[in-house]
Parts: sequence; C-alpha cells; structure tokens
Amino acid sequence: MFENLTERLSKTLRNLTGRGRLSEDNIKETLQEVRKALLEADVAVEVVEAFTEAVSVKALGVEIPSNLSPAQFFVKVVHDELLFLMGEANVDINLRTTPPAVILMAGLQGSGKTTTVAKLAKYLKEHHKKSVMVVSADIYRPAAIDQLKTLAYDIGVSFFPSDPTQKPVYIANTALQQAKRQACDVLIVDSAGRLHIDSEMMSEIKDIHKVLNPIETLFVVDSMTGQDAAKSARAFDLALPLTGVVLTKTDGDARGGAALSIRYITGKPIKFIGVGEKTSALEPFHPDRMATRILGMGDVLSLVEELERKVDKEEAQKLAKKLQKGHGFDLGDYRDQIKQMLTMGGMSSMLDKLPGVGAIPQAAKAKLNDRMLIQSVAVIDSMTQHERRFPAVITGSRKRRIAKGSGTEIQQVNQVIKQHEKMQKMMKKFSNKGGIARMMRGLQGRLPPGMFPG
Repeated sequence: MFENLTERLSKTLRNLTGRGRLSEDNIKETLQEVRKALLEADVAVEVVEAFTEAVSVKALGVEIPSNLSPAQFFVKVVHDELLFLMGEANVDINLRTTPPAVILMAGLQGSGKTTTVAKLAKYLKEHHKKSVMVVSADIYRPAAIDQLKTLAYDIGVSFFPSDPTQKPVYIANTALQQAKRQACDVLIVDSAGRLHIDSEMMSEIKDIHKVLNPIETLFVVDSMTGQDAAKSARAFDLALPLTGVVLTKTDGDARGGAALSIRYITGKPIKFIGVGEKTSALEPFHPDRMATRILGMGDVLSLVEELERKVDKEEAQKLAKKLQKGHGFDLGDYRDQIKQMLTMGGMSSMLDKLPGVGAIPQAAKAKLNDRMLIQSVAVIDSMTQHERRFPAVITGSRKRRIAKGSGTEIQQVNQVIKQHEKMQKMMKKFSNKGGIARMMRGLQGRLPPGMFPG
C-alpha cells in the first residue's frame, strides 16, 4: 500500500534538500506536487484540501529548530499532519465486557468480510489468547456459510452452524446463547453484504445490532475502492454505531487513498489492515508507523515485531551458534532464511518496511518478487547435502543436473550461488562482535531525527 504515493512524495520532498530556508514560494511549489500525489492516490478532495492547508500554515512563519534542516522540518510537518489524518496511535480491539464480547462485522459484498472474520478470530486466538466462536448470518450467499465453516476448522476456532432458511436475527441470537453456554470469550458475527447500500440491508443489520448489542461493530472495506471506501463507510456509520474500520486487500492497493480518507471523513479509527490472502495476514493499523512508511522511512518497528512472531527462534539460535563457532553460512542455511522470509509475507512485505525503499522506482521493486525466492529454494533443494555444504564443488556438469532437477536454467543456478556468497559475507560481519549494532546504527542514519527508537 502507498507505493505510488511514497515514490511521488519521496521525490518531491528530496527537492527541498539543500534549500537554505523555507519560503512561501518553495513551500507552495512543493505542496502543489504533494496535492497532485494525494489526488493520484485517490484521497478524497476534501481531505487533500484540509491536509495541504494545514501543512502550509504550520510550515510558514515558524522558527525551525536548530537541530533540523529546513527539509527535515518540512518532512516532520508532513509526517505530523499524516498522523492527524489517520489517528495518532493504534486503537486496539475492545474486549472489556462480560464474555462473550460480541463483534459484528458489516460491509459490502466482495470486500473480503468473511475472510476477515477468520483472520480476526485467528488474531484474537493467538495474540489475545481468547476462545472464539464465529457464525455467518449471510443467508443470501450460502457459500459464505460453508466458507466460514472451512476457515474456522482450519484455524481451530468454534463454528456455530447456520442455514439459509433461517432469519439473520434468529441466527445471531441463537449463536449468542450458544457462545454463553460454551463460555466463549468472543463471538464474531459475519453479516450479509450487498453489491450496493440499500434500505433492506441497513434495516436487517440494525435489527441484528439491536439483538446482539455488540461491543465492536467493525466496517470491512476494500482499500482498492479508494474514495468510494470512505463514502460507503460514512453511509454505514450513519446507520450503525461503528466502532472501527478494517481495510482489506491493502497488499494489492498501490494508492492508499482509503486509509488517508476514512478516519477524517467518518471519525472512526482504522483498527486492522488485511495484507494478504492467508488467515495470518491481518495486522493492527499503526498510523504513526504508516506515516513513516508513506514518507519512505520504512517501518522498522513492525518488521522487528514480525520477526519476533514468525521467526523460528530455536533455528535462529542454532544458526547464530554455528556462525560464532566459525562453521560458516552454507546453502542449506541460505535456503532456510529464504523460507523464513516467505513465511513473513515475502519480499514485497519486507521491502515496504525498510527505510529508503520509497526512493526505489516501482519498476526496480517489481523485479524483486517472491517467484525469484521460490526458484532459489527449488535450486538448492536439487543439490546434494555435500553440494550445499561445499558450493565450490559445483562444477558445470553438476550445475546442468541441478538446473534440470529444479526446472530452471544454469544462469539461475549461478545467480543463487552468487547471492549465497554475498549473504555469506554479510553473515560473517554480523557474527563479529557489534555487527548487528553497526547495522542498526546504519539504519538510524537514514531516518530523520527522532524517527528511530532508542
């Protein structure tokens, strides 16, 4: 998300570098480019106008702190206004009620609502250690009930069966009684979606809301619909007491207009974003981290948290001990690292969180895709144990065999070996005392003052 906006803003803000001071002329010129970038990102016009006006007022006629250059000060002003648009901090899911805490999911058809129910159930189970029950009150799309049943089984949460012949209000109420009997911590109710907002749909979900009295009423919306996402969120907010928004399909949205518009237009916080198709691909929305990502500064904190959650710590410790003993980083280790990267969402997910990546053109980033990683794993899997440990023995005939076994070309085999050599050199530096600390200091140098923890 925000790839196009990040690229445009990074380029625009770089043009301020070297300016001795901020004048009305260079701010006006820069804000015109910022305005264009926001409109191209499909941010609502009213939001763009409010944003550029606020930045202009705060950047002009203000004494710049001595520790910041004019360019750094302007970036800070833009950063602070992005925070104001999206909300200053993450608003967590509210479960502070007598169990079961009921969460009602609303949204239009095709927004990814049913999948989001499963993602949220998995998130609450794994991160909040809650027992969760899910139920579908979508009687207009029978496949939705079957889909949720399958997803519930996959993630290991309770599923309350429903039937298209039953009334949605009856389904919701019966599920609530069962959740109480089972002493479930949370009940998530998937309501019906429509292709458009209509009075029948609103009347039905109001009745469900009245029966359930949910502690959370979340609006699920497709981020790729841009300004329309904000408009539909406003329509639902007028009918229901929404407590928050879940933005889906953000991994396929290069613009990000919805994320910048919804909070300002509805006043409701974005609580989660869907970042992929897997049930684990749901992340809390952190406006502060997203603002730095939009400005091309990365999101190191989220990356560290993701590493904490998803990296196999036992394997990581084994590798660290191996490197410390001077046994080297072989191709088998390299394959394991690639697999870890794939479990974390792949190349694009990690790149988005690294500082300075916003300055890389989209065409260049497009070449760094997961297909290349998957092929690398296939190449290494086609090697013998001896070849993985001692790559120097891989001669021309062995390369032909490996290429044939992995369905690749000899050129790709050579590429994997070269990439491993580079990684091996880097791992050698990290195994030396202070290697990781030096890397973190290097990252800090690429961020504006105050943007890096500790």
